Amino acid sequence: MFSRLAFGISLYAVFLSSGTALAAGPQVPLQVIVSKDQQSLVVYDGDTVVATSKVSTGKAGYSTPTGIFSILEKRRHHRSNIYSNAPMPFMQRLTWSGIALHASNHVPDYPASHGCVRLPNDFAAELYKMTGRGLHVLISDRQVTPVEIRDAMLFQPVRDAADPLLLSDAQLRPSMAQHPAPGSGAVEVAMTDPAPTAAIEAEPKPPIRILITRRGERETFLDIQMLLNQLGHDAGMPDGYAGSQTYAAIKSFQTSEGLTPDGVVTPALIEALYRKAGKGTPPNGQLMVRQSFAPLFEAPVVIARPEVALGTHFLQFQNIDAKTNTGEWFGVTLENALSKPAKKRLGVTVEEDALAFNATHRALDRITVPQEVRERIGKLLAEGSSLTISDMGLGQETGDGTDFVTITHAPKS
Repeated sequence: MFSRLAFGISLYAVFLSSGTALAAGPQVPLQVIVSKDQQSLVVYDGDTVVATSKVSTGKAGYSTPTGIFSILEKRRHHRSNIYSNAPMPFMQRLTWSGIALHASNHVPDYPASHGCVRLPNDFAAELYKMTGRGLHVLISDRQVTPVEIRDAMLFQPVRDAADPLLLSDAQLRPSMAQHPAPGSGAVEVAMTDPAPTAAIEAEPKPPIRILITRRGERETFLDIQMLLNQLGHDAGMPDGYAGSQTYAAIKSFQTSEGLTPDGVVTPALIEALYRKAGKGTPPNGQLMVRQSFAPLFEAPVVIARPEVALGTHFLQFQNIDAKTNTGEWFGVTLENALSKPAKKRLGVTVEEDALAFNATHRALDRITVPQEVRERIGKLLAEGSSLTISDMGLGQETGDGTDFVTITHAPKS
C-alpha cells in the first residue's frame, strides 16, 4: 500500500507531465477539493484524479472555513493587507473576506496558516496555470471524492428546435484522463462525423450556478404580495418586504374570506391564499441561478418532508455528448450539522446522514422543480455548470462578484 506521500509524488509527476492539457484552463471544468483532516488538496476532472498536493490550512484560532467556494480573483504577485504585507504568490481568492489558495515557503503537514490554504511553491505555480475564475474549490473536514450521480431530477441541456445546432453546444472535450496524444487522430475522427448543415460556430456559453435551498421570509412575502394583488387586494409593488400596505391587503383578504382580520401571516393564511388563487401547494424551497458572478433569476420549488434536513450537496455538470446532447453530473456530500437555532427557524426535526452512500439521491428525490423552470435551465446549461443543495440559503459570503458561497463550518470569532 502506497503511503500518502508516495501517492502525492506520483500524481504530482503525472500532473507535471500533463502541462499541455492542463493549460486548457477554463475549457476543462475541474474542481479542487481540500481536506483539512488529511491536509491535502486533490484536483478532479469528474471522478478522475488529475493532481494532488499537501497543504497547510488554518491553525487553532485561525481555522479555515469549510464549504463550497469558487475562485473569485487571481494574482501572480500579491501581498496580504491583513498580516503585515506578507507575500502570497500565486494567490487565488476564495472569499472577499480574505480566504485564498497561495504559495508558501512553509507548508508543514499540520495546520499552520492564518486561515488560507498554503501550497508548496512549485505546485501553486502549476495549479495557477490550470485554473480560471469561477472554478470550484471545496474545503471539507474529511476527504470527499466526486462520484457520478444519475437522477431524474438533475437537469440536462434543452435545445430550442427553432435554433440551429451551435458548434459550442456540441462540445467534443475529452476528459483529462482521455486527452488524445498529438497526432493520434482521435479528434480528427470525432470531427468527421456528419455535422448538421445549419451548424454555425459560436462562443461557448458561460456555465451557470444553481442553488436550491429553503425559502426565506423575503421570498414568502414576495409571493404573498403577488397573490394579494392578483386577488384584488392592493399590496403595492411586490418587493418581499412587509409594510403597512401589505398588512392592510392581508386584512382585506382575511375579511373577504371570513377570517379574523388580524394581519398575521401563518401557514394557514398562506395556504388559503394559494388555494384562492388556484396555485396549489405553497412552495417551501427556492431555486436561484447565477451566471458570470451575477444573479440571473429565481423560482420557487417544493421540498418534500421539510422536517428532514436536506444536507449540503455539490454537483458539477460536464462531458456533454454532441450526439445525445446530454452530460454527466459528478457530486459530493459535505457534512453540515445545523445549529439548534437554525433547526428551529427552518422547522427541521430530523438530521441528515452525510455519510450515507445515497445521501445526494435522497435530497434530489425530495425536490420538485416546475417544468418551465427546468426548460429554462436546460437552455442555459453549459459545460462546468454546477448545482448546490443546502438548508442554509444565502450566506454572508455570497454577494456582488461571487458565485453561491456555502459555508458549512465557519471559524469561531
